[in-house]
Amino acid sequence: MINSHGITIYEELREIVDPRHSCLIVWDVQNNLVDRIFNREAFLDSLKNLIDSLRNTVPVVYTIITPDPAGFQSSWRLYSMMRRLNVREVDKLPRSMVPGSRESQVPEKVKPAEGDAILNKTTASIFIGTNFENMMRNRGITTLLFTGIATEYGVESSARDAANRGFWPVVVSDCVSSADKEAHQRSLKNLEKLVIVKSSAEIVESIVG
Repeated sequence: MINSHGITIYEELREIVDPRHSCLIVWDVQNNLVDRIFNREAFLDSLKNLIDSLRNTVPVVYTIITPDPAGFQSSWRLYSMMRRLNVREVDKLPRSMVPGSRESQVPEKVKPAEGDAILNKTTASIFIGTNFENMMRNRGITTLLFTGIATEYGVESSARDAANRGFWPVVVSDCVSSADKEAHQRSLKNLEKLVIVKSSAEIVESIVG
């Protein structure tokens, strides 16, 4: 590690993911999304192993998609949903992620445990509309380990946002996924140029040994 003008710069992976300043993020791993990804079982197995390996070592934060009430959503969000779902009328958009519904719940295999933080959010960035950044600053967290769905949407968006805010973003390559395999692969390739992308095995070895 390098110290320059009072700033600590990590050099090795074990320094970057040191559990004293790292947090594991489980991004939008809810049934509605999990049921549609291209590698459901492999993804859940890898994620479960990572969570089980790190839960007692680093804090874990789960994000939960929680839609804004009708009449309070942004026009852009409604438009983008209409375009993505090929729907021409706002009233024809399906209701999704209703709190308490099966589709909004985290699969049993990787569900939150006592002590994990649950963060309700409405955007594709973990920092917008939440108290997440203050939570991390309060805890002395500098490294954010990103897992979840979808790689090319919220994961990439949040990882980029983390870098812009001075955090160290690490995307766990086998613990992120998407309904679109090609988009997932393109996103990982792009993220390799922008943030740190490592496998869960590399992360666990660096943190737990």
